[in-house]
Amino acid sequence: MANLYFCQPHTKNQGMLRAVLTREDCKYLAQPSAVTYLGEEFPDLTNSPQEGRDFAVLKFGAEEADGTWRSGFYRVDADLMEINAVLLRLAR
Repeated sequence: MANLYFCQPHTKNQGMLRAVLTREDCKYLAQPSAVTYLGEEFPDLTNSPQEGRDFAVLKFGAEEADGTWRSGFYRVDADLMEINAVLLRLAR
């Protein structure tokens, strides 16, 4: 299962766990062009600009990785309210 974190740079937190998702569910979060692979480390928000835009981070462990998703962290540049709406639809 993949972990989804909501990050809000203006609060200087390191992200809040929002959901645990299957690989199948992850494809509904955002357009592929809005998802960027970051590597093996969670992004450091301590030096982010205060006015930085909110975003989500998706984490795939080695056991979840496949041909589509590599192990590591992905930045999802989509509106958090839109992502939340997707999560609510998936929960039904």
